[in-house]
Amino acid sequence: MTISLLADLPHLSEQLVGPYIDEWRSISPDETADDRAARFRSYMNRDQLPIAWVAADGDEAMGIAALREYDLPGREDLTPWLATVFVRPEFRGRGVASALCRRVEAGARRLGIVQLYLFTVDKQQLYRKLGWGPLGDGEWKGHQVEIMTKRL
Repeated sequence: MTISLLADLPHLSEQLVGPYIDEWRSISPDETADDRAARFRSYMNRDQLPIAWVAADGDEAMGIAALREYDLPGREDLTPWLATVFVRPEFRGRGVASALCRRVEAGARRLGIVQLYLFTVDKQQLYRKLGWGPLGDGEWKGHQVEIMTKRL
């Protein structure tokens, strides 16, 4: 597995759009493939937010994670965010999400960021194992979420 800036391997985002939409269809039923593709294109930066990294096995995209200025509407007081952590189902259980999160954290440190935030519907255990702690509760698209934070 290699992890690279999405800006360096933009063609890999095409492999992630459909599975990403399928994963979140119940929460974001109105998001289209074009919407998600545009969002991924907006992440193709190197030194300014938003920035995304893609995990790959050769020329096959395994997953993606991003560093964004804001991610949870109503919590613009918290910035920046680890966001869009997604691993294609066939690659889960191999440490891809953890590796992507660590890479985003390293990228944030390189930019001088000392505190990150995220929100999750159901992956609290993963983030706790990576050193994240609870900050409070929130709501995203009508679903209860936990806001977590990590000092880098």
